[in-house]
Amino acid sequence: MKEFELKQQGKIKRLTNETFKFDERIKEGWFSAVYFLKTKKIVEDHLADNVVTMQFFQKKNAVLCGADEAIALLHTFADNPQDLEIYSLQDGDKVSPYESVLTVTGRYQDFGFLEGIIDGILGRRTSVATNVYEVVNAAGSGGIQKPVIFMGDRDDHYTQQSGDGYAAYIGGSTAQATHAMNEWWGKQGMGTMPHALVQMFKGDIVKATHAYRDSFPNDDLIALVDYNNDIVTDSLKVAREFKDELKGVRVDTSKNMVDKYFFRNQHLMGSFDPRGVNPQLLFALRKALNDEGFNHVKIMASGGFTEEKIRRFESLHVPVDMYGVGSNLLKMRTGFTGDNVLLNEKHEAKQGRKFSPNPRLEKVEYTGD
Repeated sequence: MKEFELKQQGKIKRLTNETFKFDERIKEGWFSAVYFLKTKKIVEDHLADNVVTMQFFQKKNAVLCGADEAIALLHTFADNPQDLEIYSLQDGDKVSPYESVLTVTGRYQDFGFLEGIIDGILGRRTSVATNVYEVVNAAGSGGIQKPVIFMGDRDDHYTQQSGDGYAAYIGGSTAQATHAMNEWWGKQGMGTMPHALVQMFKGDIVKATHAYRDSFPNDDLIALVDYNNDIVTDSLKVAREFKDELKGVRVDTSKNMVDKYFFRNQHLMGSFDPRGVNPQLLFALRKALNDEGFNHVKIMASGGFTEEKIRRFESLHVPVDMYGVGSNLLKMRTGFTGDNVLLNEKHEAKQGRKFSPNPRLEKVEYTGD
């Protein structure tokens, strides 16, 4: 059973390195800024008995993620981790600007070299979780919560997928493109067909969909219908062919393309931007499907969707049943800072910073993991 499931069941308090599988070179300082390593040596030589409190915060309203990972990092790579006193919020907690999310008290030389790595963990995970949370909220702003599929596999280095997928789950996306994205929380990736499949059938969407159904008969049948830049025509082709078997169509029209529907209906042009996946195109698609009795066929829209674009679609009641979002969910918008704010239990911090107690923080017990 995945650790995440055990945590959901209340059997463990935090995820550990069993989930995160850290690079062992962290212990050597390979990923720490050199000045932290030099400071560790200086403190060992001159100030070995000093105890500091380090606190971590960021400057926005956000959805915290990465807390368990940061704690696991400390428990795995700090010297004498059993001596550290750690207080933390939980992944998924809503946090305010400048709110302390994590404090660590102990001998500087035991854990200080991990400061930058912790900042990076918290910043990356919280950015993705917050971005997804905002997009999921946008997808529910029309009154019905619509699924958001996390499709970020091509937008960053593949080694980021497991952590990004976990952060996306914390933010509210429960459907993700790769198995790796689901690794930490225990599901499998989902997806239908790429343009490459349609290309190998020379643009014949019906043949491509037949092949997909034959190879994956237990999947929900969803056809990708923008390859020929004529989504209404190709959606009707597959709907007529597969009838009730067809569960949905995905529209992924490039933002630089104008669908052929508008060239057949030029009287509609002139009052809106006809490029890409736009409301008028999806209204036309929904009407065409409904007019032939294919009301059951759902519409998935992807390609360039942001929180703002989804909110606009929802405010117009565009007939989208699910959204696919990728690169916009991976943008780093949240940065964390770790500061030493107490020295031997007394205030000592750089100007402008101070110890900020947070009653919401929970004490973290060291379990030896």
